[in-house]
Amino acid sequence: MERTDKNIVKKAVFKRPDDAHKGTLGSLLCVCGSYGMAGAAIMAGKAALRCGVGLLKYAVPKSVYPIIAGSVLESVYFPLSETCDGRISKPNIPFLISEAENSSAVLVGCGLGVCDDTEKIVFSLIENCTKPMVLDADALNCVAKRPEILLKKKAPIIITPHPGEMARLSGLIVQLVNSERVRVAVDFAQKYGVVTVLKGAGTIIAEPNGRVMINTTGNSGMATGGSGDVLAGMTASILAQGAAPLEAAAAAVYLHGLSGDITKDKFGKISMLPTDIIDCIHLAYKYCGF
Repeated sequence: MERTDKNIVKKAVFKRPDDAHKGTLGSLLCVCGSYGMAGAAIMAGKAALRCGVGLLKYAVPKSVYPIIAGSVLESVYFPLSETCDGRISKPNIPFLISEAENSSAVLVGCGLGVCDDTEKIVFSLIENCTKPMVLDADALNCVAKRPEILLKKKAPIIITPHPGEMARLSGLIVQLVNSERVRVAVDFAQKYGVVTVLKGAGTIIAEPNGRVMINTTGNSGMATGGSGDVLAGMTASILAQGAAPLEAAAAAVYLHGLSGDITKDKFGKISMLPTDIIDCIHLAYKYCGF
């Protein structure tokens, strides 16, 4: 089993040429957010921007568009029709698939909500999108109802479950997921052909071919709502910039934990916030030689 270090970041993240522009640095479509869950989308998008993606695009329900747009000024927005409870509605599926094809990578799930409409959106993107995707949070809760949908994917997929989500995806109890983390992650990666990032102390990154990495950074101060959204945005950003799926996932996990360690030193484990982690990403990059 391999361990992450700053060399995985150097392998995954490309130094920018002097003539770079937003078109050469990747574009990321975030299908995220719902009424009451705007913060998850905001944190994912801000983390993606801090990780260097050239263009960020949000597909969000109209009701949360003003909230997110007021917090993330650097993005392009697609305010979409929504369900009665403020989630992206299924008539948007053709547009989402089209816009996904115009992107370098797609992030789905942060604050998305789970309902019939969002399930159909997640399943349709998996079955039709030819660009690499990161599935997190509610996208995974949708997939847990029909995990075999992953076998119909047309592009590489990275999933980023915490132990509870992994239990739902695999049909196992949480205690077993926690006691056999490596085996559970590897089994799922191989069964469904997806890079599996099983979060927690010593996050496991497993590739379908059996390659496994364990992360060496991070601390318990990161165990708070929102940290996963930050990681999802970082992973999708590095993926959109052209890194291979396993390397994108491993680099993002390492940088996320390192940013958390820097944040801990500034604020302490008790007081640190996920938004503080975003603000320390640049220091993590600097430590890695960027």
